[in-house]
Amino acid sequence: MVTPPQPQHPQLAVSAAIFRDDKILLVRRARSPAKGFYSLPGGRVEFGEALHSALHREVREETALQIEIVGLSGWREALPGAPGRGHYLIMSFAARWISGEPVLNEELDDFRWLAPDATGDLRLTDGLLEIIQSARRLLSA
Repeated sequence: MVTPPQPQHPQLAVSAAIFRDDKILLVRRARSPAKGFYSLPGGRVEFGEALHSALHREVREETALQIEIVGLSGWREALPGAPGRGHYLIMSFAARWISGEPVLNEELDDFRWLAPDATGDLRLTDGLLEIIQSARRLLSA
């Protein structure tokens, strides 16, 4: 499989901190970027696509879940640390699970519903715990 060249400009992405019964959904990336790390479902925003539309689409594509978006819980910038790595600005949203059970696509290879403070020794993407805590505060307000 040929990897397409990375754009020479930052890419906009979205992610969802999805809560269900006081537990957060974490998914493990099956390929780069962040292969083998647990993170939040999400992905790139397409040109002309609204952030909320992109988030609903990405969550549906990656997990088959329906969600209610509550609000922006934070953002992270992922800089290219090595050749061939992309530059991403990731807008993370707090969300509530509405329906469905996780059915992962080829981009993911595991999922876990966990208490926000029970991530243990999981390999997490940078800044994930802060995003989870911020989302938790939004949902409890």
